[in-house]
Amino acid sequence: MLIIFFLSFLFFVFGDTYNWSELDIPIEHAIYFFTNNPSIHNQCLMDKDKCPYYEQAKNLPSSDIACWGYEPNCKNNASLIQCSGDSRGWTTTKEKQINEFWRTADFGYIAEKRNELREFCSSSLECVDHLRFCRAKNIYIDFRHIETSKHHDRYREDILKYGDIGGNCKLNRNDLIKNGDHKSPLQSWFSELQVFIEINDTNLFNCDLYITKPTIFIKLDSGYNMYHHFCDFINLYITQHMNNTFTKDIQIILWDTSKNDYWSFFSHTWNAFTSNRLIHIKEFEGKRVCFQNVIFSFLARMFYGFYYNMPLIPGCTQTSLFRSFQQYIIHRLRIPQLGPLKSNQIRITLLNRTTQFRQILNANEIIQHLRNISMNENNDYLINVVDYNINMPFIEQLNITHNTDIFMGMHGAGLTHLLFLPDWATIFEIHNCEDRDCYLDLARLRGVKYFTWENDAKVYPQDEGKHPTLGTPHKKFTNYAFDKYEFARIVRKMVKYVKEHPAYRSAKRMKYSTMNSIPTLQVEQRDTKTSKDEF
Repeated sequence: MLIIFFLSFLFFVFGDTYNWSELDIPIEHAIYFFTNNPSIHNQCLMDKDKCPYYEQAKNLPSSDIACWGYEPNCKNNASLIQCSGDSRGWTTTKEKQINEFWRTADFGYIAEKRNELREFCSSSLECVDHLRFCRAKNIYIDFRHIETSKHHDRYREDILKYGDIGGNCKLNRNDLIKNGDHKSPLQSWFSELQVFIEINDTNLFNCDLYITKPTIFIKLDSGYNMYHHFCDFINLYITQHMNNTFTKDIQIILWDTSKNDYWSFFSHTWNAFTSNRLIHIKEFEGKRVCFQNVIFSFLARMFYGFYYNMPLIPGCTQTSLFRSFQQYIIHRLRIPQLGPLKSNQIRITLLNRTTQFRQILNANEIIQHLRNISMNENNDYLINVVDYNINMPFIEQLNITHNTDIFMGMHGAGLTHLLFLPDWATIFEIHNCEDRDCYLDLARLRGVKYFTWENDAKVYPQDEGKHPTLGTPHKKFTNYAFDKYEFARIVRKMVKYVKEHPAYRSAKRMKYSTMNSIPTLQVEQRDTKTSKDEF
């Protein structure tokens, strides 16, 4: 019998010293973390010289203020939400509108899911409704018959047979089976857990491997598409909050039932969640594995989940959850914010697609027109034209995006970069190709101002566009030219918005009250229309 032990502890305390490097949270999040982890708060106070969050620990506000919003006594919920628009019949009062946005799109979602948690197998398995999230202790999973080496299907739902997963507990099978109404690969864990059994003696687990490191199972959406893959990452972040576990010393296991290797252009993002390599379940083929602590993560396409399949109440914007996700990723991937610029210039980035469809046919004319306006007025625009293709590393892309005040691009997954814009930024979906809500809703969740084309008479499609397989007319499958004067008018609106944004003014005040130098972004440009000196 092969036995592999992964040395780990839930809170990573070595002797009397906490391993602060494995925590690595944004400084803004420290007070919330300490409220939810009082023993680590005390450790920080005792570890003054080593704890990087000592000042936050020393000045910790009361627990009803220093909280995310899902804690039972928290008074800080819905603190960022703005609902200036009409709910269009979703609710009858403004208070109900704000609460509905918080409940479904902010930390209120986690509060609701925490209330749903209940035991399905005593002391061993607990889940939320529909088995969309579960956590288990001291269970085994039998991977001896999964046959990943024979298949390309990533989402097989029959790889575990009755008894291939179980624990030493008393199982409520009737309740478990009743929660199979959301059975689907990316919507619940019912397919895997419906065959769970109870075993009276842990000696009967007969495992080949023993994994004691805290583990998260996750089933992934498309790793090739930023919009869909970041559904995975936001749900992993929500899972961390659900379990109050933010250390990077965890094991993430990809529940992929194929023999294919995982590859994604966005794979560097995993470094924000774990300091360990990803494991594919095919590595367990032929083995029976015991897990000491394991979580079955929230998934990317759940009904009413984040953010695919998410009906979003109209009229509201700006969630604490998505803002904290941005801060978390930017911090852990070490992406600096080098603005606002002292010169008062607004950093404008045009994402210029070089794909077959949705190209801007007169992009050069528009950019030259904007530069002429800038030269003739206050030199307000610092314009960068980029092609976020596979030749530009994702970290480099994030550096550019996070140091952008106005981000512009045609409808497409690249607009998911709006998640990492600074708080004062705007997103300009130049043409939404009749998919009106996709990036509008994502911008509302993140809390950045959304703009799109306003005058259909001043946009010029190359042709009617045809769906490549159906052959029917489709706005996404053609290219467009735009009236440069109308384009400039919208840019002026965005520049005005950014300069008047309280967060922009505050950041500029704080940055230059102690600094006199003008920051520059040192980025090697690849496949762009401008040089790094221009940027």
